[in-house]
Order: sequence, then C-alpha cells, then structure tokens
Amino acid sequence: MSVASYSYQLQPAKVRAEFFRLLPISLFVVAFGAAFGLAATQKGLQPLQAILMSTTVFAGASQFAAVDMWGSDVSILPLMAVVFAINSRHLLMGASLYPMLKDLSPGKRYGLLLLLTDANWAISAQEYQSGRRNLEVILGGGLVLWLAWIVGTWLGVYFGGLLQDPKSLGLDMVLGCFLLAMALGGKKSPRVLVAWTVAALASLAAWKWLPPNTHVVVGALAGGAIGFFWLEHKPDAAESEVEGEGERP
Repeated sequence: MSVASYSYQLQPAKVRAEFFRLLPISLFVVAFGAAFGLAATQKGLQPLQAILMSTTVFAGASQFAAVDMWGSDVSILPLMAVVFAINSRHLLMGASLYPMLKDLSPGKRYGLLLLLTDANWAISAQEYQSGRRNLEVILGGGLVLWLAWIVGTWLGVYFGGLLQDPKSLGLDMVLGCFLLAMALGGKKSPRVLVAWTVAALASLAAWKWLPPNTHVVVGALAGGAIGFFWLEHKPDAAESEVEGEGERP
C-alpha cells in the first residue's frame, strides 16, 4: 500500500511574513471585535461567554446575527439557518483554493480552512491567478486576524463604552475597500469581470427584495454559475508556473 505524497510544504518564514503583512487589516478587526463584545454583553452574555464564542467560532457577521437573535428562548434551528446562510460563501471560497489545498495533507488542509477569512482568501486567490502559490497567507494572516478578533472582543466586553459605534469612524469600509483592491489587481479577462458584475448585481437585488443575509448566498451562486458554465479553463504560462512550483522540493 503506497503512502500519499503531498507536494506543497508550508514555509515557516513566509507564514511569519504573512502574519505581519495582514497586521494593518487586523486593527480594523480589533475595532469590530470590540463592537461585538459590547453588543454581546448588552444582550446578556457573560464576558467569558462572548470571548469563548469569538475564540471558537471566529465568524464576525454570524456572531453579530446570533447575538441579535439571542434571548431567554433561543430558537436553535432558525439560528443555525441564519449562520449557515451568512457563512455559505466559505463553500465557494474553499473550493476555489482546492488546486492548492489538494497538495497538502488532510490534517493541514482542514486546519488551514479553520482560519480562512475574506481577507486572506482574497490575497491567496489573487496570487494564484498571477501564478504564485500562497497558502501561508491563510495560516499567517488568519492567525493575526483571529487573535485580533479575540483581543477586540475582550476590549469590547470590558471597555465597550469607549467605542459605541465603529461605523461612525468609517471602519466598516476598510475591509470592503481592501477586497475591492484585491479584486481589481492583476490581469483579469472580460469574462471574469462579467462574472463579478453579475454576482454584484444579483447580491444587490437580493439585499433589496429578499430576506436578510440571503444576498450572500445569491451573489455567490450567481457569480459561481457564470464561472462554472461560461468561463473556459485554458492552461497558460502562469498556471504552468504554479504547477512547476508545486513539484519543487
């Protein structure tokens, strides 16, 4: 019985570099972690409960939604449905990284996905399109964002009065601008731009006319459908370079 070999080896030095690369974005995460900590305590959660939620769940939008539904009688099934709807984009995010993830052992593969966020996924996906493999940003960047979320929650539950409304400082636009920069960077074919446009329009329409949080699912499915049925997979020099990189020791 042959033992499976996995060609991608995580580089500790690069993991550390990606940790510091996403450190500026983590400051935004601290601010919204503080907002979550404040909201959680206002809804009746104990400080330790809020911090444990951020430590084990690490899903900002889902945690805000769960806290919003929190009460003396928590309806578990609706809560699960809302959390799944908000986080369903991770299904497509994880699938988009599969060409790299398949070259890791299952333990490392699923361990990395625990730290997957919009920010480190965007960097890794964009660099893969440019011919570079970078899963270290999932680990290093994910760690700094996770720690920032926990620290922010701790600040919110104990010092929440200092930051009542982070949106008043424009902090809610930081991550959106960062992701937009990632999306527009590098070479993009017209078909990819069409897929993004369809996803954006579908998401806006769902946000206006469908129940809350469904715009996340609708936009992801619309863009994914365009990508699956219309975009052609043509190996190019960049992809060949990626494949060659995976074979190096």
